[in-house]
Amino acid sequence: MTQFQEIAERRVVVAGHICLDIIPDLGGVITSAADFLRPGKLMQVGSAVLSTGGPVSNTGLALVTLGVPASLMGKVGDDCFGDLIVSLLQRRGAGEGMLAVPGEASSYTVALSPPGLDRMFLHCPGANNTFRASDIPYDVVAKADLFHFGYPPLMSAIFAEDGRELVEIFRRVKATGTTTSLDMSMPDPDSSSGTVNWRRVLSDVLPYVDIFLPSVEETLFMLERDRYDAYHSSCSHDMLSLVTGDDLSRLSSILLNMGGRIVGLKCGERGFYLRTAGRTTLQSIGRARPGGDLGRWANREVWEPSFHVMNYAGATGSGDSAIAGFLSAFLRGHKLESCLRYACAVGAFNVTAPDALSGLKSWEETIERVRAGWEKNPLEPASSGWWQDEAKMWHGPCDEPALGGGDHERR
Repeated sequence: MTQFQEIAERRVVVAGHICLDIIPDLGGVITSAADFLRPGKLMQVGSAVLSTGGPVSNTGLALVTLGVPASLMGKVGDDCFGDLIVSLLQRRGAGEGMLAVPGEASSYTVALSPPGLDRMFLHCPGANNTFRASDIPYDVVAKADLFHFGYPPLMSAIFAEDGRELVEIFRRVKATGTTTSLDMSMPDPDSSSGTVNWRRVLSDVLPYVDIFLPSVEETLFMLERDRYDAYHSSCSHDMLSLVTGDDLSRLSSILLNMGGRIVGLKCGERGFYLRTAGRTTLQSIGRARPGGDLGRWANREVWEPSFHVMNYAGATGSGDSAIAGFLSAFLRGHKLESCLRYACAVGAFNVTAPDALSGLKSWEETIERVRAGWEKNPLEPASSGWWQDEAKMWHGPCDEPALGGGDHERR
């Protein structure tokens, strides 16, 4: 039996933001930030990669690559970009769930990712801005084991009125018994998403969210804006280096108190942090809840280092890929520690290609690479009460390690 057949009945729906990614090859052309947008200068670049982007594509198609059947639900216009988005999805066997709306513009992103510099994006939200709770076919979602939604801060109708539409989506999905998962994106401080009271949005929606998987930067922005601004001012190009274990413990405590059950904070090159609620709370997770003894998942706090990558090409969609790795292992019944390792592994494969999907491997190849002894990057929590096990995973002061296991095997 193949891995795909093994999980064929555990279907996932991925909904939310989708766009067309246009990624020009800037290798050897742009060597400093000053080279960007120099007035009057024509810069000759390499060929461009065209791919679908956003979590519907990045996480959804990554799940399919990893052997997890996924239905994709997004909104596009009836223009050439919309036709191209649907065509690219159909080439990978997933395009039937797209909603094409006459008269609307499709979303696109020009991703500028020169070697050695932070990525920059030119983004048009398009039809994502009119996506609403009523656009989701809940009868289809009710047949799935897990529903994943991504990037509310890039969807204006979703975050309007303190996230009323977002809360309505998760309330309705949760009522079907389907396990719910939510990813975020960074609000733009210079747009309407930057003025939203995100702490209130999270407090309203997290009671309906089983698995919450934002980045630590996004979480700092939404919960502790002053600290985010201070870190960003001190080290704007590498603020993750300033994040400590104490920061992660404090942020995850806030999210758990808001109603979160499984909280994962993506930390880029510094790996993946996970914190979970108690056993009683975890029992309210829907159909895709962890199998076996929930005690292996209850009251955990761990931080998995990232894997070392030699041939780095770009980080487009790396967080979305990490989520796909986590959910793929989760749906297969892996232990918590194993889910984090496969999240980091899929995220590491992602950065070996300039787009979000070309670098990914099959589930079998991913397992083989992890078990072969993939070198991990160094990680220091820089906080007291943390300790590291033989597999290089860090355990926080709120962890109950006796309840979990540390290998890569299935339960």
